[in-house]
Amino acid sequence: PAAAPLPEEDCMKLNPSFVGIALSSLLAIDLWASKRLGVCAGEGSAWGSARPLMKVIEVSGHGIPWLLGTFYGLCQSDSSAAREVLLNLLFALLLDLVMVAVVKGLVKRPRPTHNKMDMFVTISVDKYSFPSGHATRAALVCRFVLRHLVLAVPLRVLVVLWALIVSISRVMLGRHNMTDVLFGLVLGYGLYSVVEHCWLSPLNAPALFALW
Repeated sequence: PAAAPLPEEDCMKLNPSFVGIALSSLLAIDLWASKRLGVCAGEGSAWGSARPLMKVIEVSGHGIPWLLGTFYGLCQSDSSAAREVLLNLLFALLLDLVMVAVVKGLVKRPRPTHNKMDMFVTISVDKYSFPSGHATRAALVCRFVLRHLVLAVPLRVLVVLWALIVSISRVMLGRHNMTDVLFGLVLGYGLYSVVEHCWLSPLNAPALFALW
């Protein structure tokens, strides 16, 4: 009887394409660098003692605190201008959650093998890694705050630093690979442009503003 064919992943490709070689090399570099930078992935890691601090930073970029804080501010605000900004921030955060969940569900990239799955409040798609929802949210919120809040220069610098630290902490904690974070930052940056284009106001969304 004829021998069973080898699985595709066990077959050597005699003429691999240049693009295939480049992508495989980039993926290998991404995985290697991400593992080397995961210095807080566990208590026994190189910087394991800093893991609790990294987890506090992780919570600062989590979607639930941002959603609850924005909704509370919206309910307590007595200024029409502030309500408009907060309502659009709430829209931006919800859009971020939906887009990240959709991309994660489509790509289904597993989290790094050195990740310790002990995140604060997860959902089903959080078992996937690409893209980083924290990085997406950090970039989105950073652009939103810098555009719509009047802040002194030191505070504006702190907002940018916060977004960068949240993004870097994802790799340090072993939650994501570097490409997950980089794509997340690009996605969050782009989502802000969508929010600006679809900006909600009393003129184009009177029913929403009537609720408040």
